[in-house]
Amino acid sequence: MKLTFAGAAGTVTGSRHLLESGDLAVMLDCGLFQGFKQLRLRNRSPLPIAPARLDAVVLSHAHLDHSGYLPALVRDGFTGPVYASAATRDLCEILLKDSAHLQEEEARYANRHGYSRHAPAEPLYTVDDALRAIERITPVRFGEPFSLGEGLQGMLEPAGHLLGAATVRLLRGKRSLLFSGDLGRPADTILRAPAPFPGADVLLLESTYGNRSHPPDDAQTVLAGIIRETAAHGGTVLIPSFAVGRAQTVMLALARLKAAGEIPPDLPVFLDSPMAIDATALYRKYRQQHRLSVAECRAMCSVARLVNTPDQSRALAGLRMPSVIIAASGMATGGRVLHHLKSLAPDPRNHILFVGYQAGGTRGAHLVAGATEVKIHGEWHPVRARVSNIDVWSAHADADEILAWLKGAPRAPDQVYLVHGDPDAADTLRQRIEERMHWPVQVPEHLQSVEIDL
Repeated sequence: MKLTFAGAAGTVTGSRHLLESGDLAVMLDCGLFQGFKQLRLRNRSPLPIAPARLDAVVLSHAHLDHSGYLPALVRDGFTGPVYASAATRDLCEILLKDSAHLQEEEARYANRHGYSRHAPAEPLYTVDDALRAIERITPVRFGEPFSLGEGLQGMLEPAGHLLGAATVRLLRGKRSLLFSGDLGRPADTILRAPAPFPGADVLLLESTYGNRSHPPDDAQTVLAGIIRETAAHGGTVLIPSFAVGRAQTVMLALARLKAAGEIPPDLPVFLDSPMAIDATALYRKYRQQHRLSVAECRAMCSVARLVNTPDQSRALAGLRMPSVIIAASGMATGGRVLHHLKSLAPDPRNHILFVGYQAGGTRGAHLVAGATEVKIHGEWHPVRARVSNIDVWSAHADADEILAWLKGAPRAPDQVYLVHGDPDAADTLRQRIEERMHWPVQVPEHLQSVEIDL
């Protein structure tokens, strides 16, 4: 079987791994490239296989860097099934429609204001493309095999990280390949730990935090201090947040801080993201996949005032009072958070608080690095507000947690391929696995192909 690394090789985005054997062609994940422009341009480049030739796609989870290219794939001729867990299917319905809507909105805005280099600016895909892609998603249960053709079977097991997130195991005869997707943490605040590593002949392993260990989790204390200090000066704390996963972690922390009296119980909290509002409801539907009690889940879901409509969001952007605003996106690459940045960044009383990894080339990365101005919708805006980042809430396993997960294997794989990591992170993890476990490890390059025995 030929394995081609069509994405997430040498970078943390664009997860796409193509498997070909005879007439069979299967893709593991179908993600968007994000971050630096030279990476985003890959979203406009053709895949190494015509979409119509693909037999199936298997998704590890719903984050856009793993699922966000599906609408383009379907638009360009893919007609096969997309296998995913039920929660991943529900989240994809939220994420893909929102992604398409934002792209259509940004294209219209660019054309109206004339700041695009392309005339006319066009979205990568449309809402109609997203709807057709969602129709192709076939939910499968954790632990139950499904056929991919030519004797190849797939199976999903819980990976933590996000509601519905899975490791993907492929089996043919006595041979197996396991794709980790994004591994969650064993002691995540909300989600349950990943299922144990069952071993595999070939392992595709994420390496996002391969060169780092997460610091002790004092994020709630840090968050409380920032909110108290900012509110005392009459400012607003703006939290750009991933709508699925991180927003819920932040809301749970805010609910706990209010209950403990560590922040004013009457301090307004606003959740300005229809996508996050819809995603939060899924935590009630899929209670078996997280650790929260009914009471904790209710507190998380009720701590914020919900901002649904564009008019409500615009009114919120003009608000001048101590408050907390949670808005997508988590790296400030698009969405309603951009309007809040334009309004709040110039005022030194405010605080812009990022709560996760900022991929290189994103606005979030520039702001965290100390940028004194930020470009939004073709115009530059001064940054006088304080900017900081709490990254201990990461939903990714760190290097030590990955190694601990690997140690559960009954035997060494024939080969490990490290994907979904920046070059330094992937190479550092490669060295640690080779030195501590004596497993053969490679860090593939973009579009590299290898032969595997499966």
